[in-house]
Amino acid sequence: MGTLQVAMPTNQSEYIECNGFIAEINRTNRIKSATIKVEDGTVIVVVPRELPQERISKLLKDKNRWIKEKINLHRDAQPVSNKQYVSGESFPYLGRNYRLKVHQGFYQPIKLSNGRFTVTLLAGTDNPEMIRDSLLSWFKQHAEAKLIEKVKRYAAMLDVKCTSVGIKTYKSRWGSCRPEGDIDFNWKIIMAPNRIVDYVVAHELCHLIHHDHSPKFWREVERIMPNYAECKEWLKVNGAKLEL
Repeated sequence: MGTLQVAMPTNQSEYIECNGFIAEINRTNRIKSATIKVEDGTVIVVVPRELPQERISKLLKDKNRWIKEKINLHRDAQPVSNKQYVSGESFPYLGRNYRLKVHQGFYQPIKLSNGRFTVTLLAGTDNPEMIRDSLLSWFKQHAEAKLIEKVKRYAAMLDVKCTSVGIKTYKSRWGSCRPEGDIDFNWKIIMAPNRIVDYVVAHELCHLIHHDHSPKFWREVERIMPNYAECKEWLKVNGAKLEL
């Protein structure tokens, strides 16, 4: 398996850098035994607050094969990318491109600061999948926060009630709305310009008024977003490019 390297960053998060993946450690007083989740290539270990580091390392070692299988299933399902995930490459967020900078040191997840994405890996670590997974985690977290913010704003303008906002990975759609008020968005939309994100949010919320794509539905979209046709065309032309 290789030697486990442990980092305890100043933001109170804990990460264990294993052979080929990073495990994020979440400590809590609400459980009595540790659990491991692998979601979209991200390994999250939820443990009792006082569980010794050695016990966590042993758990990861014992479950290494299972974790690797789950990660590989996720990676195999991802579309082929022409990215190499190295310093100098750029990735879009809200329509603006930010370059990636890879630092050496104890693992630190992706951050966006001073106009660039930064990630820190141990010296000698050459694992583009690890960097991609860190980027994916960052984009999903920020997509959720930004979309919730926009849903609140447009729901008030439309006088509709959204009961929940979820983040999904879709191949051919940007959102999904259920009559009960639950709306899911494709996290990739957060890579598009702000006006395009606004259009997708308004589009899904309008389905709480009209549950189809009838002329009445499009009139409602146009009322709240007069330039919706331009946004719709932008997605048609550029949507496939919104990939990590």
